[in-house]
Amino acid sequence: MEKLGFIGLGIMGRPMCKNLLKAGYSPIVYDVNAAAVEDLVAAGATAGKNPADIAAQCEVIITMLPNSPHVRAVALGENGLIETAKPGAVVIDMSSIDPMESKAIGAALAEKGIEFMDAPVSGGEPKAIDGTLSVMVGGKKEIFDRYQGLLEKMAASVVLVGELGSGNIAKLANQMVVAINIAAVSEALCFAEKAGADPQRVYEAIRGGLAGSTVMDAKAPMMLARNYKPGFRIELHIKDLANVLNASRSVHTPVPLSAQLMEMMQFLASKGYEKEDHASIVKYYEAISGVELGK
Repeated sequence: MEKLGFIGLGIMGRPMCKNLLKAGYSPIVYDVNAAAVEDLVAAGATAGKNPADIAAQCEVIITMLPNSPHVRAVALGENGLIETAKPGAVVIDMSSIDPMESKAIGAALAEKGIEFMDAPVSGGEPKAIDGTLSVMVGGKKEIFDRYQGLLEKMAASVVLVGELGSGNIAKLANQMVVAINIAAVSEALCFAEKAGADPQRVYEAIRGGLAGSTVMDAKAPMMLARNYKPGFRIELHIKDLANVLNASRSVHTPVPLSAQLMEMMQFLASKGYEKEDHASIVKYYEAISGVELGK
């Protein structure tokens, strides 16, 4: 078994790394949060001093970080992976970042003979804990084939989408569909409320037809119960939509609905709702229509 490094032990990274421990791996871990490192060491991992220290010891390194600048710093910055990783080492970035940055970081690592795959995930903290994430991968097929089994220790679905950057393109496409779908459900339920129909009954009536979706079944009950406990926070969806807008502009592709969703979420953040679940998109519609669901 190749020596494994894992960098980034946040809400997602910590349970993902613990699943690798359960699968028999002995990762060397690093995070700026010392308490997170201590938790993994208590579970059987070994602490690394910094990314360069981990790269010096490991053939494959997984990163799970907040956004593009963090991945760039860990990969290419001071005490970064590029300083000590041996030619032939593999970096698997499971962060959700701008696909154009994935390509740029991969190109810089390739100059040192270091392989790079982008492998962002979908499913949130619950699926990170139970190891049933969906992983969307961009990179060389031969590298994917070698590490598919490793990724499957953290996931129920692992799909090679295409060349480097394709994983994050797929993740951003996912986030576009989810945000727009939540907004459509919000708009429909607020319309029903304003027009005098019971939105709960409307939801029950339409969920089995063409309008039905996984998003509707996950988020409509939350809206109707006024439950905004975060499964995926507004502030994280804002981060993803910022990457959507940056990437779309770089390839000159208009994304008008995603741009509108960004403005809705900025409104929600201005009201202090950024830590809430993205189901709180309905609060934007409640504000402009003068209704409140579940009241």
